[in-house]
Amino acid sequence: MKKSILILFVLIASASTHAQTQSKTYPGTLKKYMEVSGSMTAFKSVVTTMMGSFKSMYSSVPDEVWAEFTKEFSTTSIDDLVLILAPVYEQQLTESDLNDVIKFYSTPAGKKLAEKTPAIMEGSMTAGQTWGMKVAEKLQTKMKEKGY
Repeated sequence: MKKSILILFVLIASASTHAQTQSKTYPGTLKKYMEVSGSMTAFKSVVTTMMGSFKSMYSSVPDEVWAEFTKEFSTTSIDDLVLILAPVYEQQLTESDLNDVIKFYSTPAGKKLAEKTPAIMEGSMTAGQTWGMKVAEKLQTKMKEKGY
């Protein structure tokens, strides 16, 4: 958890450097994509989790201060994250591509995909772990067969 917090803060700290290299409208389009795809909800939950971690480290700070910080960072850190991610996305997808994806997420199928993606990801992680264990077992068997 501490590692993910450190990574997020490093990313946020470098936002101003990245912001200089991107088009003026791309970040707004990317933010819209993140909202309609459900990604924004996931990122906001990371902020909430981080605030919970900091709250446990600084237990003498009143709850209302943490509520204020959570509200503030749920907006400002997300905006910073969008600025950091924009060059990454912009190298792979044009703004027109993003607009097409946004249109997809506005359809019933796109809305359903956005809604179901967290459950799909959770199930995929579990399935991936099961698959990885099976691959490891098969590899160990093959290694034994070859005398290793």
